[in-house]
Amino acid sequence: MKTIKQCKFLIAAAIVLSMAVSIVLPAYAADIEGKTATAVTVTGLNQVAESTVMGVVKIRPGDALTADKVKQDMQAIYDLGYFFDVVANFTEVPEGVKVVYTVMENPKLTDIVVKGNNKVPVDKIKEYVTTGKEGILNTRTLNANVRSIEDYYHDQGYILAKVSDVAMSPAGVLTLTINEGVLEGIVVKGNEKTKSNVITREMKVKPGEAFNVKDARRSMQKVYNLGLFEDVNMKLNPGKEPNAVVLEANVVEQKTGMFSIGGGYSKADGMVGIIEVGDNNFRGTGDKVKLHWEFGGASDRNYEVSYTKPWLDSKQTSLSFSVYNMTNEYSDYNTDGSLNTTYDRNRKGFEVTLGRPDGEYAQNYITLKNRKDTWVEWQDEGTDYTNDATYQKENFGLTRSVTLTRVFDSRDNVYDPSEGTRLSVAAEFAGLGGDFDFNKYTVEGRKYYKVGHSQVIAARLTAGYATGTMPASGKFNVGGSDTLRGYKDDQFEGDKMLAASAEYRFPVAGKVQGVVFTDVANAWEGEGYKLNDLNYSVGVGLRLTTPIGPVRIDYGQGKDGGRAHFSFGGQF
Repeated sequence: MKTIKQCKFLIAAAIVLSMAVSIVLPAYAADIEGKTATAVTVTGLNQVAESTVMGVVKIRPGDALTADKVKQDMQAIYDLGYFFDVVANFTEVPEGVKVVYTVMENPKLTDIVVKGNNKVPVDKIKEYVTTGKEGILNTRTLNANVRSIEDYYHDQGYILAKVSDVAMSPAGVLTLTINEGVLEGIVVKGNEKTKSNVITREMKVKPGEAFNVKDARRSMQKVYNLGLFEDVNMKLNPGKEPNAVVLEANVVEQKTGMFSIGGGYSKADGMVGIIEVGDNNFRGTGDKVKLHWEFGGASDRNYEVSYTKPWLDSKQTSLSFSVYNMTNEYSDYNTDGSLNTTYDRNRKGFEVTLGRPDGEYAQNYITLKNRKDTWVEWQDEGTDYTNDATYQKENFGLTRSVTLTRVFDSRDNVYDPSEGTRLSVAAEFAGLGGDFDFNKYTVEGRKYYKVGHSQVIAARLTAGYATGTMPASGKFNVGGSDTLRGYKDDQFEGDKMLAASAEYRFPVAGKVQGVVFTDVANAWEGEGYKLNDLNYSVGVGLRLTTPIGPVRIDYGQGKDGGRAHFSFGGQF
């Protein structure tokens, strides 16, 4: 009897996660070519059942042997994943050749150690390690487990993460080393006026931490939503270290400064001049400043100054304040749209608002208001309330209030949203030594749905409720371009309010967008909500992006006819 030398396929002591193994038989294996297999057995089994191994072996007693068939069997045994060493032994007998496959089993898994993970907890990673639960480590299952761990990281946004090393000790301790992929730095390009820190402070991704593509996209949204740039893009460049990147943020600045001058003439005031100057990126800091001044005639005292600092400290506390002394003409309407009275009203005072984020999408605000409204002069239209002390006492005076507001905003673009939600809740409490004592609550929800390639359906619902004594300036108003198109501005007034709008928005050409809309709204005084008393309108409109800002043109058809609306500013 002649024993043919062993043919071995040896796996390194450290588990190797590649299943593409090339098995090469030495020259002496040629002695078996064409001979008959008299028996096929497997030895070295302790934990794995013999039937499991023999189930993948293709050579059967009576088969003619070839080196290729032996290699295929050895590969099939190894591919089971239970063994780190597979050896083929051949023994010649008068009838042919006995084939014995000798295997060395992987150790039994006793513990799992995870290294290098900062963004995903160890317990979460261990959930994906299912190999060894049957008692013995299976490298094929482990390969799938590693892919599952990497897939989970990628689903969370860590697209660079990978399991960089897998090792198994003789004692059965499995060590997984995670490389989460580091952001080495952030480079800002294209900003000439804007300071780089105004851009980088908005970013959720930070140098030295694991790079997350979801946070990077959100960072670009936040930078664009500053309103300082026409376009914002990001690019990933290779870092100096392996599996590291550098984020390159490219911005295209837009004009943020504003200056306008105008004038007019009236019999009451004579010649009146108007100057308005402001900047939404004051000195490149991201601060907003605005000054409005009217001079000449009786309007010498008309001014309004506002300033907003979005980052007061490292916690992103924001501060806004405005000081004003303005006299303007106002018109009050009856519910049927007929004119009640036209008068000049002076508003004088200040407002201060502090804000701070609460999580990624929520923001809390507190506003202190000190405002005095004064009846100035009747304008010879409608009813004259000049000598009506009761009317003036009920509608004019000092308002001191504190307003608490919470806003949740997940819109992808605050200026032209196509997806996301905006929810706001506000409660104003007035008194504090003022002439009016009331509580005012407002809830608003907005939802955006992207349909087709660039069409959007936008919906908004607003509800208001107030108790106590309120001045005319504090009441809910609906009617006009912002709430109920097709009706006069602030045509309906009360201490309760409901308003809803739906729009279908579609591109027309270039920077022109078309709109089809419907509005439903009303305000009630001293009564409950009467849903059968709602006013409605339908209409069409255009949205224009111009060098002086967004322009809205709408035509709405209401119950009593149609009305066109022209206004500046973004849409809801």
